[in-house]
Amino acid sequence: MNITIVGTGYVGLVSGACFAETGIHVRCVDIDKSKIQKLQQGKIPIFEPGLESIVKRNIEKERLEFTSELKNGLKDSEAVFIAVGTPPDEDGSADLRHVLGVAREIGSYIDDYIVIVTKSTVPIGTFEKIKETVVSELNRRDKKIEFDVASNPEFLKEGDAVNDFLKPDRIIIGVESERSEKVLRKLFKPFLLNGHPLIVMDIPSAELSKYAANAMLATRISFMNDIANICEIVGADVNLVRKGIGSDPRIGEKFIYAGIGYGGSCFPKDVRALIKTADEKGYSMEIIKAVENVNNKQKEILFNKIYKYFNQELKGRTFGIWGLSFKPNTDDMREAPSVVLIRKLLEHGALVKAYDPAATEEAKRIIGDSIAYFNDMYEAVIDVDALVLVTEWPEFRIPNFNVLKKLMKDKVIFDGRNIFDPYELKDHGYKYFCIGRTII
Repeated sequence: MNITIVGTGYVGLVSGACFAETGIHVRCVDIDKSKIQKLQQGKIPIFEPGLESIVKRNIEKERLEFTSELKNGLKDSEAVFIAVGTPPDEDGSADLRHVLGVAREIGSYIDDYIVIVTKSTVPIGTFEKIKETVVSELNRRDKKIEFDVASNPEFLKEGDAVNDFLKPDRIIIGVESERSEKVLRKLFKPFLLNGHPLIVMDIPSAELSKYAANAMLATRISFMNDIANICEIVGADVNLVRKGIGSDPRIGEKFIYAGIGYGGSCFPKDVRALIKTADEKGYSMEIIKAVENVNNKQKEILFNKIYKYFNQELKGRTFGIWGLSFKPNTDDMREAPSVVLIRKLLEHGALVKAYDPAATEEAKRIIGDSIAYFNDMYEAVIDVDALVLVTEWPEFRIPNFNVLKKLMKDKVIFDGRNIFDPYELKDHGYKYFCIGRTII
């Protein structure tokens, strides 16, 4: 079976490599020729555990190809996946220029039946725009070629995307014909053999499922951050509250950890797009709007704690930042809380030293040389007034506090992810500030 994937970003590259891993022949297409050249050599542009080995293996097996020409990429394909970016527009809506641009090219090149599948996260009703765009191009060519549009939303977690794709919780396909459903069932058959559920539905429901899933997870995060903030006020411990409610099977333990807000490429963008879509339809999603509002405030909470502790005098003080990516096991810094924190520290005249296991180059692109970057976590805290933990990378979980004491100017730690034991830090003589706990 031959398929084409347009877009070699996070979703497209993971999807292409993992489909190839099941024996399918995959052509990945991207207009960025330099990226394609690197991918042809097995060099991947993103940090994602396990992905590079799969890409190299399937290139060697000739099951995975990369090209910058869509016309060549569509040859003999039974399905073409659109996996290009849908960045947020200024008003919060999803920008569909890239998606519809691909649809226009597909209409320009297809010469036989094909299923056009949206893998990108797109607003409800996008499939109609794709269909209209393809038909318009076919009419321009004076061609009558049958095709179907379908939806296959992705549910990949950055840092564990390969495992998520190969062992999915569920596979959702939105279709409007038996013919397209048959093609997609054939494509996903290798995953069904392992018992992973395939859920078939109409296309609008499939499109909305992705937004609804991310909005629900974002809601849980903002809810717990709101609870954490009231915990500090009343003297409760959010970690104990989390255990108390997480033991209820109707709630569960996932996504109820307090912190400094969600970031990344999906939650912020998809929450805003869902709000915008509802507004356009005349409906106000009050809960989701509150989720976004809480998250925006939560990203400033570490700075507010720092500002208060140092009596609003940050000029000339130095802070060591551990963690720049929005979550562990990725170099993605889109909407990362670290960016909000660092920019506010710089605005108030502070100096910043930072370390991240994977996101340094991305941080340099976003933040520039206004802060100092280090290749070692301990070097980043030499002579700092405080250590600020922003991202809970595994290597930060059990640091040598005796070494830290010798390196830091003052024994002060601000923990944005509640990963340290406050009693252990008290024994070491540290002043410790975290989220939703007032026991010290």
